[in-house]
Parts: sequence; structure tokens; C-alpha cells
Amino acid sequence: MMNFNLIGYSIFIGLMVFIIVVVGKICYNNGNVFVAALIPGHLELCKQINKSLLIGYYLVNIGYCAVNLSFWSSIGSWPILVEVIALKMSGIIIILSVLHYLNIFVLTTQVQKLIKQQ
Repeated sequence: MMNFNLIGYSIFIGLMVFIIVVVGKICYNNGNVFVAALIPGHLELCKQINKSLLIGYYLVNIGYCAVNLSFWSSIGSWPILVEVIALKMSGIIIILSVLHYLNIFVLTTQVQKLIKQQ
């Protein structure tokens, strides 16, 4: 019986790298404008905050994908391969969206508090 795990790992890693990079670039480019609106007059600080968010985003996602691979069981057929890849990718995408909205919430509430304190 053929083991489809290596094929699944390759497909999963390829798709996840694509999704992580594309979403990271979109969030980074749009985030510059968003963070600059939160902290007017501090453009360089805004750029550094946005870069830090992007680095954290990449590290969290790469780490989660790597850990996720270690929990795969043996895959014995094409239909199960497609199912496992879809489930693993959907879990990561849901986590990405939750983290994105959490970042927006924290930035909008906490940064405004810090600005008002100064």
C-alpha cells in the first residue's frame, strides 16, 4: 500500500507558503496605511510596528505549519489525502483570520490609549 504522506506534505507546504506570503504582503501593504492612521505624525514608528507585525505573522505561521505536519497520521488513498490537506489548511486559515482581527483590536484599543497618555 502506497503512503501518500510525502505527497501531502509537499502539497500542503507549497499551498501554505503561497497563502502565507500572499496574505502577509497584502496585510503589510494595507497595514502601513492603517497603522499610520492610528499614530499620526510618527511614520517611521508606524513602519517599524508594521514590520514587526509581519515578522511575527511569518514566525507564527511557519511554526504552526511545521508543528501541524508532525500530527499527520498515515494517509493511504487520494481521497483521504485531499481531505487531510483541506482540514489542515482550513484550520490554519481560521487561526490566521482570528489573529488578524485580534491584532486589529489590540492596535485600535491599546495604541489609542498610549497616545492619549502622552
